[in-house]
Amino acid sequence: MSVAVTFGAARGGSRQAEGKIRPRTKYQRYSEFPALMKRIVLFLATNIAVMLVLTATLSILGVNRFLTANGLDIPTLAIFSLIVGFTGSIISLLMSKPMAKWSTGARVIDPNAPNSAEEQWLVDTVHQLADRAGIGRPEVAIYEGEPNAFATGAFKNDSLVAVSTGLLRGMTEEEISAVLGHEVAHIANGDMVTLTLIQGVVNTFVVFLARVVGYVVDQMVLKNERTGGIGYFATVIVCELVFGILASIIVAWFSRQREFRADAGSAYLLGSREPMIRALARLGGMEPGELPKSFEASGIAGGKGLGAMFASHPPIEDRIRALMAAGGTK
Repeated sequence: MSVAVTFGAARGGSRQAEGKIRPRTKYQRYSEFPALMKRIVLFLATNIAVMLVLTATLSILGVNRFLTANGLDIPTLAIFSLIVGFTGSIISLLMSKPMAKWSTGARVIDPNAPNSAEEQWLVDTVHQLADRAGIGRPEVAIYEGEPNAFATGAFKNDSLVAVSTGLLRGMTEEEISAVLGHEVAHIANGDMVTLTLIQGVVNTFVVFLARVVGYVVDQMVLKNERTGGIGYFATVIVCELVFGILASIIVAWFSRQREFRADAGSAYLLGSREPMIRALARLGGMEPGELPKSFEASGIAGGKGLGAMFASHPPIEDRIRALMAAGGTK
């Protein structure tokens, strides 16, 4: 199927991009490393805090009785790990829309009373793309910030697409439409739910393996006579930190793969891969706006430079190369 979004219908023709292209210098790429590490540490600390709160709650409820006089009760530990691993991820997914609006200050456009022709065009374009993707029409929002966009929501028919003012100023209508197609493709592909399930699985393994290693260290290395000594708890905390870092690398890898699919989805929805290629090329020359860490994987632009293993998005050059190598739409 070949389809194309009608550009400029609401604003009297295609406009030129207003944003200036600011190539990133070598100093900028290296100077972002401390900020990147700070975000990673805060992200890991938040995850650990959530797991600790869940662990304490389950302890009060008596669900954590996997340490017995006879050793480690593996089935009970597995159930405990599943509850801790998935609860936080599912809660985050269900709260993703209101949290995204609050954390970015996004203003939802009333589709029946937009404030300008630009907002009307934005809503119409997202709704056209959603209709072609076979999903419910998302809420459309604008937020103040440098070039970026994101999609979020727990359900395909109750989602949110938001774009920054920097992206609206810095791209042409054709390029903005490609970005919107990318975000709609994320929703149609069920990427938010998929990433939540992946996060839940890796969290489960982190919780499970940390306690198994803690038990082994406590009993066989430190030779504690009773289970659950100080060695066990110290080892669990250290292992959750280390395993949490490894888990973040795994989740980031899956996130990068879905970006290629969303780029291809945009090309399919617009009937051509050229708008997405041009949008990526322009974005590659801009300083992309940061999103809150919990929503970074839902954006169009991700981290660059150092820390590639933790990046939620592939390099712009790789995404353009993948689109150019793909068959089908031109």
